[in-house]
Amino acid sequence: MDAFYASVEWLRYPQLKDLPMVVGAGHGLLEARLERLRAEQPGRAWDAADRAQIPLAAFPRLSDYVGRGVITTASYAARKFGIGSAMGLMKAARLCPQAILLPVDFTEYRKYSRAFKRVILQHAPLMEDRGIDEVYIDFTEAPDGQAEGGRVLAERLQRGILEATGLSCSIGVAPNKLLAKMASEFNKPGGISIVHEQDLQALIWPLPCRKINGVGPKTDARLQQHGIRTIGELAACDPAWLVQRFGPSHGGWLHDAAWGHDERPVVTESEPVSMSRETTFERDLHAVHDRAELGAIFTELAEEVADDLQRAGYVGRTIGVKLRFADFRIVTRDQTVAAYTSDARRIRQVAGQCLKRVDLTQRLRLLGVRVGSLMREADAPADLPARKAEPDLPLFEPLTPTTTP
Repeated sequence: MDAFYASVEWLRYPQLKDLPMVVGAGHGLLEARLERLRAEQPGRAWDAADRAQIPLAAFPRLSDYVGRGVITTASYAARKFGIGSAMGLMKAARLCPQAILLPVDFTEYRKYSRAFKRVILQHAPLMEDRGIDEVYIDFTEAPDGQAEGGRVLAERLQRGILEATGLSCSIGVAPNKLLAKMASEFNKPGGISIVHEQDLQALIWPLPCRKINGVGPKTDARLQQHGIRTIGELAACDPAWLVQRFGPSHGGWLHDAAWGHDERPVVTESEPVSMSRETTFERDLHAVHDRAELGAIFTELAEEVADDLQRAGYVGRTIGVKLRFADFRIVTRDQTVAAYTSDARRIRQVAGQCLKRVDLTQRLRLLGVRVGSLMREADAPADLPARKAEPDLPLFEPLTPTTTP
């Protein structure tokens, strides 16, 4: 999907389309601006029915933001300023202070995600879900899947998604998932790119190695140290040389990827390993001085994970926490319990026990709650031993002992 979160926001705020805009933190900023509008115009609610009429001057800008939030997505107009996903909002504000800032609304994004995937399944039932805004589709046996090299079905999917959701998407058609992923980026937004096997040298080899899905910054830096910058240069490397420097598995994969080889099938059903929620704080929080705020956030994260599990029909046994401290050090702790659960109170309780095993004397930047060892709720054993009642433990107390005179 093209700039998915931003595109969903444009359905609500069409006056923002084609403007520099980012979706990230800042829930309070937008609401404060709307409250001001309501005070200035008491007859207007400025709710869902009025969103398209909100004047541009009423929207918060990146320059208004103070904090440590990061960008979830940026519109294409904002990307021209060098702004991208996962960039800090304060850094982005220096690049494009006039960009509109909107808060994240995952409930709305999930609704549109389900809608566009329903359209795809009507035409091509072999679909691999790759997250909220991306899928792989097997065209092999789909009606008209081979017509014009896949273009007929790709255009049909684009039209169907646009009619059902008002959103645009870009589609890459290729012999395998590796090449299709790269092709989907060629003509964004709203493009269809078809790559045949004979197109490898002309279309794929001139690209930088970083365009291969799976080549991260560290691997790319190592390749560049050896003078290997393009996929074509990688394809020219001796396989034995790659294996010697990158290991048997990774080196062999790099050679195969450069030659466009990928035998992975489209997987229509896959079981999640875990579900988690985490949040980065606007400011560093301390376990003692900000105990109430941390406790509220902790409870909310546990409830969100529980809601995710229940909506998807899963329960889990391994419950854990993730913390990032002010010095960017990351610590994780988890605990496996006897009974599978998706209960928010139980998740919070066990996660709280995990917190007791962490030195919380330093300030925190991030907190997360995770549930793993998942099983379908319908398949979970029902005759497990009863859990001994345990009191809720006080949270966010430092491990250093306190002495009383």
